[in-house]
Amino acid sequence: MNRDEIVISPEKLGAAYEDKVKMFFNEHLHEDEEIRYILDGEGFFDVRSIEDEWVRIRLAKGDLIILPAGIYHRFTTDSKNYIKAMRLFKDEPKWTPLNRAPDVDNTPARQEYISRT
Repeated sequence: MNRDEIVISPEKLGAAYEDKVKMFFNEHLHEDEEIRYILDGEGFFDVRSIEDEWVRIRLAKGDLIILPAGIYHRFTTDSKNYIKAMRLFKDEPKWTPLNRAPDVDNTPARQEYISRT
C-alpha cells in the first residue's frame, strides 16, 4: 500500500491555491478507487447518485472516505479553506482525473462502476 499526505490551504499552496481548488471542483472520475483519511480540517466531497444528482458528503478530522473507481465526484474545502488528508493507494498512485465528457462515460472504470450500481 502506498500513501502520502496533502494539505490544501492558501498558506500551504500560495498562489496555486485557487487553481488547485478549481481543479478539484471540476466534476471528474478516477480509474482507481480514491481513499482519503482526514487528518485535520474539513471539506466536502460531492458524488453523483444513480439518478445523476449531487450528494454532498461533509468530511472532518477522523473521517475516512472510499470513492469507487468510475464514480463522478468533485471536492472543495469548507469556509475555513483548510484540510489535511492522507491519500491511500493499493498500488502506485494514479492522479489523472478524467473530467466528465461523453467519451469518459465509455471508459472501463466508468462502465464497471455502472454495472455494479
